[in-house]
Amino acid sequence: MSQPHHYNPDPHAHPGLHLIALVEVVKGALALLAASGLELLGPAPLRRWVHELINRFQLDPDHGAMAWLAGAINPNGLHLAAGVAALYGVMHLLEGWGLWRAKAWASWLGCITVSLYLPFDLYALVRHPGWLSVVVVAINLLVLWVLARDLVIRHRR
Repeated sequence: MSQPHHYNPDPHAHPGLHLIALVEVVKGALALLAASGLELLGPAPLRRWVHELINRFQLDPDHGAMAWLAGAINPNGLHLAAGVAALYGVMHLLEGWGLWRAKAWASWLGCITVSLYLPFDLYALVRHPGWLSVVVVAINLLVLWVLARDLVIRHRR
């Protein structure tokens, strides 16, 4: 007979927490870089890039999402977008730090954020089925499982 598998109650023992923490830190750093880039570039280059995309893909310059985006790019909107990106970045950096240090609040934050992403991921899977959509859903479910498992083990202690 095989021995029953016993889980080590030390949350540091789960390598998934450290891996998730690293991914969160990278996401946070990239978001902060994007926020900085938006502030440094300003609206003119972004508007020019959107117009280049419209021309390259022969889109209607007066109607559609890209035309709306070109018209919506202004200094106030850019500051707002940079602020949202910075807030997103700081949140993910904090979550990454907390997961690296095996903090329960970070596992809760991770469960909540992954749960918020899942409906959009599932919608994308239904609308655009393919291996990439399946991989994204599978990874997010795995992350949710690792974080929820951490919380359940903490609760049992």
